[in-house]
Amino acid sequence: MRKTKVLLLALVLSLAALAPAFSQQSAVRRADEMMPMRDGVKLATSIYLPEGEGPWPVVLVRTPYGKDTQASGNSAWTKRGFALVTQDCRGRFKSEGQYRPFLDDPEDGYDTVEWIAKQKWSNGKVGMFGASAMGITSNLAAMANPPHLAAIFVMVARSSIYHQSAFNGGVFRKELNELWLKRMNADDVLLETFRHNVYDGFYDSNEMSKHWQKIHVPAYNYGGWYDIFSQGNVSSFVGLQAKGAGKARGNQKLMMGPWGHGAIEEVKYPANSVINVNEEAMRWFEYWLKGIDNGIMREPAVKYYAMGDVSDPKAPGNEWRTSPTWPVASRITSYYLQPGGALGDKSPSVQESADAYQYDPKNPVPTIGGSNLFIKKGPMDQRAVGDRKDVLKYMTPVLDSPVEVTGQIEAEIWAESDAPDTDFMVKLIDVYPDGTERLVLDSAFRARFREGFDREVFMKKGEVYKFKIDLWCTSLVFNRGHRIAVHVTSSNDPRYDPNPNTGKPMRADSETRVATNAIHHDRKHPSRILLPVAQNGNRP
Repeated sequence: MRKTKVLLLALVLSLAALAPAFSQQSAVRRADEMMPMRDGVKLATSIYLPEGEGPWPVVLVRTPYGKDTQASGNSAWTKRGFALVTQDCRGRFKSEGQYRPFLDDPEDGYDTVEWIAKQKWSNGKVGMFGASAMGITSNLAAMANPPHLAAIFVMVARSSIYHQSAFNGGVFRKELNELWLKRMNADDVLLETFRHNVYDGFYDSNEMSKHWQKIHVPAYNYGGWYDIFSQGNVSSFVGLQAKGAGKARGNQKLMMGPWGHGAIEEVKYPANSVINVNEEAMRWFEYWLKGIDNGIMREPAVKYYAMGDVSDPKAPGNEWRTSPTWPVASRITSYYLQPGGALGDKSPSVQESADAYQYDPKNPVPTIGGSNLFIKKGPMDQRAVGDRKDVLKYMTPVLDSPVEVTGQIEAEIWAESDAPDTDFMVKLIDVYPDGTERLVLDSAFRARFREGFDREVFMKKGEVYKFKIDLWCTSLVFNRGHRIAVHVTSSNDPRYDPNPNTGKPMRADSETRVATNAIHHDRKHPSRILLPVAQNGNRP
């Protein structure tokens, strides 16, 4: 129990680093309720009311981390004329019921919003607010479409269980899920995740892409380029802006900055990267819950931080950009893997060319930085794994002018293996003039899912297959004098669960085998990374 409390405190504190802390003063009035859900389970709820006579608009935070931790800044809300309601999720802290992370939150969120709307102190307009788990509960409530939910402000939260938080490219996100679920006493959910590693619709209640047309609320999505859920915020904005119902469509906002799920390592971005997210949330809710025309909806829909060379104060980038839409204007440019470790914009012309390596699940490539939760995160230097024989490196010549990459990054890798199943990992790297290899993005793909995540098709020895790997989104200016690099391997542990290469069901047993994998880069097999090179039109 002590370890669990320490972990939760650390997570709460890490999320506090996303923005300046609220005032620690208490609200004028507090009431505690055991709020009934539709099935009779009662959830522990605290209510903080402003001075004077209501009714007031209400901001709701639903959390598995303890409702009192989320109420530490209640006076910031009440002084601005909002009632604040915080609630322990089902089965957590003082709430009744069984805790099943996020599976009961659509219905519980709906019931909570509608209960609040009926209270004398409520004006009937409810907004939901929160980061990480609290942002996810806000999304899930919106998916249930309670009539009195008027807006949400979602920070660092996923839009998909299957494709973003549980798996990337069909590969289990071990570092993110395993420790968190165990510490939350949800081992049964961990085992359940393993059973549903082949997509079967089990988690569709948490797949927002299947519910865009049911969501009616304006949402402000706030995320970080190195956050564990960075694609979730981008996907939520894009999906709701184009496909949402009612006031959702066309009324979305997106802000993406150079942040992780907590402090990033080794790199410090300029002071201009710091945003008072609490003030932004206040403005959002004043508009949608109070009807105050404060100008927020006349501002560009998208605000994003274009990262740059942190060692050169004169380097381009490291500044905020705006856009009416996402993605921004760009030209998709292919950078092809070439013989001899080169990377260039010309398709390979050689008849046959490949680089082979042996991947041993008992000796996986260690994780260094990236979009992690518990371990070190961010644009960390990759040179510590650079001499391994199971890591392939491809690099451009020195850039004679800056290259800005903003948008979705994808890789197309042609590969083969002598194992029935294996994984392929791709990293995008910014190589500094001194040789530092700063990680920009990385992702993974499990070979058996190349024909769809709902089916398993195993590899045949001697056959070459094409794999499409989604590295998610970023915005970065590769400075003049730098190089663009791509690293390819088959493991990244503990970020991803090492593939045993046996082709057996996930975690079936402890058997492993060494796989000989080969990456092809020739005329018939043009392995490449596709970079959205930004056009000048998106500059301030």
